[in-house]
Amino acid sequence: MYPELFHIGSLTIYSYGFFILIGVIVAYFFVKKNAGVYQLNSEKVSELFLWCIAGVFGGGKLFFFFEKPGYYASHFSEFLTDLGSGFVFYGSFLTTIPILIWWFRKNKLPVWDMFDLVGIGGAFVHAFGKIGCFMAGCCHGKVCHNSWGVIFSDPKSHAEPLNTALYPVQLWDSAIIFLAIICMLYLKKRKHFSGQLFLIYGLWYALGRFITENYRGDEERGYLFNGALSHSQFIAILVFVSCAIIYFWRWKSAKKMEHRE
Repeated sequence: MYPELFHIGSLTIYSYGFFILIGVIVAYFFVKKNAGVYQLNSEKVSELFLWCIAGVFGGGKLFFFFEKPGYYASHFSEFLTDLGSGFVFYGSFLTTIPILIWWFRKNKLPVWDMFDLVGIGGAFVHAFGKIGCFMAGCCHGKVCHNSWGVIFSDPKSHAEPLNTALYPVQLWDSAIIFLAIICMLYLKKRKHFSGQLFLIYGLWYALGRFITENYRGDEERGYLFNGALSHSQFIAILVFVSCAIIYFWRWKSAKKMEHRE
């Protein structure tokens, strides 16, 4: 595809970063539009996004480092300067959650309701980011022998091998996330308990990611249990189980509250 969109002088505009930026802009205006009910002004929304960006960038990069720690320990400058790819979603996800909990409590905001709001915004960033992955060739699929395979020919692409049809895993992931967004938007005013939207996002993506991981072709990501599970599949199981337990617990608590009323 097109890992580099264009150049402005010596500045390179990477497709990955470009689509992430689109997602951030969409997420920002979505959260800003819906934050009034929590009395969040533009300044507070901007502060929230700065903390989110710190968690997403720091956690995503940290988990990426541990996929190939030996290599990046000796090529640290490459690790820091690779902004055209080089992030792990679950690293961003798991790092940002405690940061958000701290920020919500600091500002005396309802934690679960805010997770529902920020979850939709974050999903927009995630979905557009996966399109950026596709453009950059990172997170690419295995060799595909079917008609829906895509071919990466740009020598700067992260996809391997080049000029060979690969499964469009990045687009599958993006579609999964956009479906989750549609579901969350539909349930936004119909939810049964606070946190339901965020937990649905976690459940849906973990399930979808576990499946699409089987078609990933970037083998250096690392595997567990003699190759039975990739790191991301293992984390997906933990996320799914955790979200399912919390979902059941909050659903049951909401039902008890309804009966009391």
